[in-house]
Amino acid sequence: RKDGNAPQTLLEMAKELVLAQIQAQQVPPEALNSVLHSTYETLRSLEASEAAGGDIIGNGSAAGLEPQVQVVDWKGSITKNAIKCLECGESFKQLSLRHLRVHDLDPRSYRTKYHIPRSQALSARSATARRRELAQQIRPWELAPSKVEAEATKAAAKPAASNGAAKPAAKAPAARSRGKKEAAGG
Repeated sequence: RKDGNAPQTLLEMAKELVLAQIQAQQVPPEALNSVLHSTYETLRSLEASEAAGGDIIGNGSAAGLEPQVQVVDWKGSITKNAIKCLECGESFKQLSLRHLRVHDLDPRSYRTKYHIPRSQALSARSATARRRELAQQIRPWELAPSKVEAEATKAAAKPAASNGAAKPAAKAPAARSRGKKEAAGG
């Protein structure tokens, strides 16, 4: 009851519930509209079930409340210069394993809990872009031992087919790769 005399409308109750979730940082303000609608619909179904004299817990209507807490727009938590932890609301350049352990989570369980795809980095967009840029410069996939061995094997197979005349050329790609590795690594 709002003032002790008049009962609250379902819309007022839904509004208060959603505002409390936003204040507790359970729901980002951007998701206000969708969460408000779903909360209102849940309250309507609970009211209808109660009016019909049904057992709210027995018919599963209470289970409709469970997803309300987890409706979080994870995309809004990742900005250009920061990522906001959806558990505590703190901002970081990257959500580290150390921080996630404070919440008894790891990156996999955090992504699962908030429905974040595995391909999404748990870092600010600028940090992700910088790592991508560095990877393009260093090209670690060219320095991988399996890649170097495959190139050596491929190069060794060609001279064997052509009388072994170009056998020294087989070592050239490996030496060049090592040169890149030394230049990149120091």
